[in-house]
Amino acid sequence: MIKNILKGITSYANSFKLIAQLKLWKYFFIPIGISIVTAVFIGFTSYTLADDIGAFISKIWRWDWGKETFTSISNFVGGATVILLGLVLYKHIVMALSAPFMSPVSEKIEAHFTKNTNHEHRKTSFNDQLWRGVRINLRNLWKEILFTIPLIILGFIPVIGIASTILIFLVQAYYAGFGNMDYTLERHFKYKESIQFVKKNKGFAIGNGMVFMLFLLIPVIGIILVLPLSVTAASKQTVAILENQKH
Repeated sequence: MIKNILKGITSYANSFKLIAQLKLWKYFFIPIGISIVTAVFIGFTSYTLADDIGAFISKIWRWDWGKETFTSISNFVGGATVILLGLVLYKHIVMALSAPFMSPVSEKIEAHFTKNTNHEHRKTSFNDQLWRGVRINLRNLWKEILFTIPLIILGFIPVIGIASTILIFLVQAYYAGFGNMDYTLERHFKYKESIQFVKKNKGFAIGNGMVFMLFLLIPVIGIILVLPLSVTAASKQTVAILENQKH
């Protein structure tokens, strides 16, 4: 698992060079626009809702003593929860809507590394790719929220809270990597087969997603570059896995 996670991380090496070499930047203009608009919308919504959620939580404390302290903690918890859920939503919205634009990118990368432009892949249209992206990401969104909410609750327990934070990060990374890998898998496997493939190669997904999540911590530049670099890295790694399975 650790070895595969490291491979997922190191697959980002030379991504800029590969994008330039294959002239892929033109395919990223619309996805970058989707990423920016989604980030602004979710950021504004999160900012608006944070205080409201904090105020709602603070109502639980009905005593006068410690009210101010509990209110401060509630506002922090409300803000942190909204930001975390905002990241979850951002990730899946962007990856779902970008699917039809990322499939050609992964296909060109696959042709480059396999030296074969005549692969007999599953034939899918723009709408098919969009629906596949929406379906995969809705499924992953539900799973991610299902795992994340209990981990947030555990985060309030001393000591365990540290482990909870790490696990939340790994869960987010896994589903980010999952979405990036599916742009390539979409041509090779049907929906359920793709899910099984990623489960068997979860280390690669986590490694790819870890860098994806860290990119989002970089103001402005992060949301611009995160998709081009993560999709390029995931495509390289997924193609390598598929080719290895043939031998």
